[in-house]
Amino acid sequence: MENVREELDRLIRQRNVGYSAISRLLNRNPAYIQQFIKRGSPRKLDDEDRRILARFFGVDEQVLGGPALAIRDGLVEVPILNVDASAGFGAIAESETAHTRFGFDERWLGKLTRAKSASLSIIHVHGESMEPTLRDGDEVLVDASDQGSRLRDGIYVLRADDALVVKRVTIQPGGRQITISSDNSAYPTWTDVDRSTIHVVGRVIWFGRSV
Repeated sequence: MENVREELDRLIRQRNVGYSAISRLLNRNPAYIQQFIKRGSPRKLDDEDRRILARFFGVDEQVLGGPALAIRDGLVEVPILNVDASAGFGAIAESETAHTRFGFDERWLGKLTRAKSASLSIIHVHGESMEPTLRDGDEVLVDASDQGSRLRDGIYVLRADDALVVKRVTIQPGGRQITISSDNSAYPTWTDVDRSTIHVVGRVIWFGRSV
């Protein structure tokens, strides 16, 4: 259970919000989250609190102590979230609950990423700003553990207020600033962005599409 407290503490520091603010998000007393992280009380998060926090931070509930994903017949079940990441100017994330699951072969997935299954989820791409790399309707596998200090050049899902976008991130010399761009040249590029101001949901590590 300690890793849940450490992960929640990391998410709070990454988002640059205080313990009391997160406690208020849960309609709890201001010291609730600090007591959970620092003193181990309560022993585990309430199911509803965990759901709210997972949505707020853009991670799967299992990262915060939810039930482990089942491995059946060598398949790892990854949730497909009921949300789009806009390859455009931002899709409002009204619901981030899993509406179904997709099974990946355990060995195949292990070659793709060392991330625990609790950090993985699938979301839909909406829009054309990442064409030709990603197209409207593609499904992308997102690793929520690949962010923060691990941030590097690649395609990431980012959160801006209540909107999710999928963009290409490039680390600038020195590592403190990043460039956020689209693969479609018709869309704008943002340079010299302070990485501490960006909420990174996770790295796109695989995609699938219909033919």
